[in-house]
Amino acid sequence: MASTTLQNNNSLQGNQKEEGDNAAGGTLAKTEKNRLESCFDEPKDSSKVHEVINYASSLLPANDYDAETTEPISCGLQTLEELLSWQRSKASPFNVATIPLANREPTLAICLRRTLVSHDMMGGYLDDRFAQGTESQAPYSFYHWQFIDIFNYFSHNMVTIPPAVWTNAAHKHGVIVLGTFITEWTEGATACEAFLKGEESYRIVADKLVQISHCYCFDGWLINIENTLSEVAVMNTPLFLRYLTEQMHERVPGSMVLWYDSVLENGQLEWQNELNQANRVFFDACDGFFTNYNWTEQSLERMRAYSGTKDRQADIYVGVDVFARGEVVGGMFNTNKALELIRKHNFSVAIFAPGWVYESQRDKTHFRKDQDKFWALLSDFLYVHRLTSPLPFISSFCQGFGKVFYWRGQQEAKKSWFNLSAQELQPVYCTKQLEGQGWLSSYGCPDDAWNGGCSLLLEGMIPATLNKVCARIFSIHVPLASKTLVSLIYKASTGITVSLELKTTDANLCTHKEVQDFPSTSISPLVLSENNHLMRQFFQICGPWNLNEWTIRCFQLELHGCALREVCVNIQREGQLQDTPFNCRIGEIMFLDAASLQVPPEKVESVCIYDVVWRRSVNASPGSSSPSLYLSATLRWRYPTQLVRYFRLYCQVLRGPDPQMLPSQMVLLGRAYSTLFRVTELVVPEPPGLVQLVVQPVVREGFLVPESHWGRHNLNYTEDHGVAT
Repeated sequence: MASTTLQNNNSLQGNQKEEGDNAAGGTLAKTEKNRLESCFDEPKDSSKVHEVINYASSLLPANDYDAETTEPISCGLQTLEELLSWQRSKASPFNVATIPLANREPTLAICLRRTLVSHDMMGGYLDDRFAQGTESQAPYSFYHWQFIDIFNYFSHNMVTIPPAVWTNAAHKHGVIVLGTFITEWTEGATACEAFLKGEESYRIVADKLVQISHCYCFDGWLINIENTLSEVAVMNTPLFLRYLTEQMHERVPGSMVLWYDSVLENGQLEWQNELNQANRVFFDACDGFFTNYNWTEQSLERMRAYSGTKDRQADIYVGVDVFARGEVVGGMFNTNKALELIRKHNFSVAIFAPGWVYESQRDKTHFRKDQDKFWALLSDFLYVHRLTSPLPFISSFCQGFGKVFYWRGQQEAKKSWFNLSAQELQPVYCTKQLEGQGWLSSYGCPDDAWNGGCSLLLEGMIPATLNKVCARIFSIHVPLASKTLVSLIYKASTGITVSLELKTTDANLCTHKEVQDFPSTSISPLVLSENNHLMRQFFQICGPWNLNEWTIRCFQLELHGCALREVCVNIQREGQLQDTPFNCRIGEIMFLDAASLQVPPEKVESVCIYDVVWRRSVNASPGSSSPSLYLSATLRWRYPTQLVRYFRLYCQVLRGPDPQMLPSQMVLLGRAYSTLFRVTELVVPEPPGLVQLVVQPVVREGFLVPESHWGRHNLNYTEDHGVAT
């Protein structure tokens, strides 16, 4: 929390002038070029750089980079001073989300009962703080995005900036992301008195919050003032909220500002557990109201009857503490009881700390089973939203972590990993009972995968009374091309046949009205033969595959003016009519415009390197064969990120101090989910040396990109023996 605060408007004004380039509501003024822009300004032949080794300490900001390894990390801001001194030119490029917010239907603006998740877990910034991912045996991962509308990353930092990995995962699924601005206790009250004392000071703070959201590409703020306010401060609070909300809407279309139920209009800290006349002034100044958790059904009845909620019931998010602290309805595995009451009275819901399913487990490896149980219990009171997407539509069901990393069914990296930016579009997970002894369950499984870390496992029993069961895996809105190629990759148990059933509708139907059931047509596409020219062309540009027990089936759709609405997998019995157990592992499904098979791949351009840090091992003795020289550096390049799943980064040693030394094999350094990668603690030969850093794009469709289109950067390094080491 803030240890000291600025004492007058002149101090606050000085910060605004220093950062005048970013005033909210205005145009970003030109500032001194930062190191990223300078990197791209290098001449065309800068793929070769000479570096003189310097063992000086890293000058990278300690808040954004690990002090020992210089690995990029995410963090919040602790004090008002940190917020006021924040500058876009010094912001961490690794915490800038790279995935734009996807469209979904119905749109958030017309959702009548919304669902917000507030991710308050163990203080925040855990495994998820590592911008490039980390090795983790049992990380927390959220993947029930189809049920929620808003994700709030919550911590007790004064300014909680969502890690980019969360924003990327949420945006892929059309979910908006909110940071948190919180003040608490005596320190919080002091900070509030400093910035809420007048229009100029509260506008400066609001401008900074807008700039941070705009810079890091998330979608708004939860404002949580949990300390008493003076008469002047509380009078200015609605004005601060209104200004912040207006500026957010102007700079970040579709953004949102919410107020937490805490302070009253008289400045007292007194949680109401409802919207009423004592706190309505804050609700009227922003986009929504997040109630405290100790409400009763009578609270809901009063809110429903209260005139202040007229036409804005969807903007009231009734808080539910999953930890069930205090006198609350439901909580834990009874959270569904709270949602049932909230929906009964037609309010939105704010589910606080659903990470309980992780924190409450001693054995974290079992948490996903409990998480699936938790969300299944809530599913009757939640709404599956349809993602709207252009072609190609692709998912290998990766949940953003894995025991190993798979590519085309092969183990590419044999260690546990976690990176939510790697999460792919998630299906509709379900468990349902069928007639007789029949049942069907679908869930993510990290025991085997086609790409990434997880596959979609369908398990169940086909009852004797049925020939097949149908698993709906996606509810979407994807306009189809006149000729669409579909591929399905799976592993199935014996005695069953796997096929696709698709539901389509007229693509011209309006998708912006709250209509749940469009007239649809069910299609069962036929499998293409291996001799089909489209099939041959597809396999040719994908290159050789080692299927390793995986089965691939390709289908062709020739439809005009149609949109895909549902994707279902049919599991059909092959033998006699009897109860038939089955399992089917879906590795990947892909829909793409057949014309895209003829589009040439893009080239990686403008590879450059900066923020180089050298380190010697303190334990290496003279003449020792153990590694002693380490390189850390940031690599940046240009490539259309919407075309790729990720980039592979390699290093190849081309020359060392021994002139007889032959070039080494390329070594995989890691994967990047943006056009930016921090190489950390790379062991390199003694100087003089030459290493080549290589960028390989892995395109979404899985087509091979020829090596001539990869990016390369040569780093030639020597040591200045005149400098003490």
